[in-house]
Amino acid sequence: GAGSGWADASAGALRAGRGVSERGAWAGYAQRMTPAADMATELASDTADSAAAAPRIEWTEAEQPCSARWRSERGAPAPRKVLLADDTTTADSAYRLACEGTGLLWRGDFQNARQLLLALERRIDHVPRRKSRAPVKAAASVDSPPGAAFHRHRQAQSQRARVLAQLLIPLDPDCSIPLRRAPDVRLACAQAWGVAGDAEAGPSGPSVVCLRELLGVVSAFEWRKKGVPFAALGPAPDNRIHAHYGVFSPLRGEYVDLIAHTALPAAAESLAFDIGTGTGVLAAVLAKRGVQRVVATEVDARALACAAENFERLEVASQVQLLATDLFPEGRAALVVCNPPWLPARPSSPI
Repeated sequence: GAGSGWADASAGALRAGRGVSERGAWAGYAQRMTPAADMATELASDTADSAAAAPRIEWTEAEQPCSARWRSERGAPAPRKVLLADDTTTADSAYRLACEGTGLLWRGDFQNARQLLLALERRIDHVPRRKSRAPVKAAASVDSPPGAAFHRHRQAQSQRARVLAQLLIPLDPDCSIPLRRAPDVRLACAQAWGVAGDAEAGPSGPSVVCLRELLGVVSAFEWRKKGVPFAALGPAPDNRIHAHYGVFSPLRGEYVDLIAHTALPAAAESLAFDIGTGTGVLAAVLAKRGVQRVVATEVDARALACAAENFERLEVASQVQLLATDLFPEGRAALVVCNPPWLPARPSSPI
């Protein structure tokens, strides 16, 4: 049945798939616009190596050992223990197993898997009345150091994410979902991980991903199609920033408004730097404001491809030089803008 085909997949048939198509797009842009093509090519060259080292997840099905590629954007290890789950699995049983760190590979109806995920969230977020007052007293204590409540919140969120990540979804080699009532996520997966089975990356095999991460891939795909409008980029509908999977979407626009409306120094009319450009929104705003040349830097391959695409769409590519470099480019500029990651916590993923 479903497990037998998966058991035949070999590790040598797997590919990395992570950002393959976008790295290729960035490499082409770099060759036209910047002297950083060598770095872009180097970023793309790790695809074959990562394919051979792709992590695996193992389980038993129909008394046969099975395995598949394990997909995790943040590099979380695959669950060591995996059990099959389907429409007969109760939410209480699933919650108990997930809290123990047992992966639940779903073999039932896809929409029922989504309902089970919601049921797990309700159980995690439910706080018994007799326990709900304890965190309040702890937070109110004058002896609590600054930031203690924030770190407690982060720990709770991390534990919540670990439990919810135990609900797993199988993917066929073309990233289709072999479950009843499953949506077609192939294009979303191709944008996030690269096109399955393309000539550059070689053949692909079946894989497993947690349901929450898969839903995030689909959500990012929809946001990329829709885009985020900004008045500072011109009249609608040609004023949208389209964020790729793995690149922060500029949903909070306060810093964009700051760059759009703050008076610029006179010397900035000729040159400005945008450090860690991401989607390229700040560099594009500066170009639209009349800055003759903007140097935008970035190290992430996905962000480089994303920014290049946005610059072309917004018709500012002739004003913006996109560089694959860490932080500052060579030279000096009268204006430097940067919107860095700002959460005061240890990063848990490349995003």
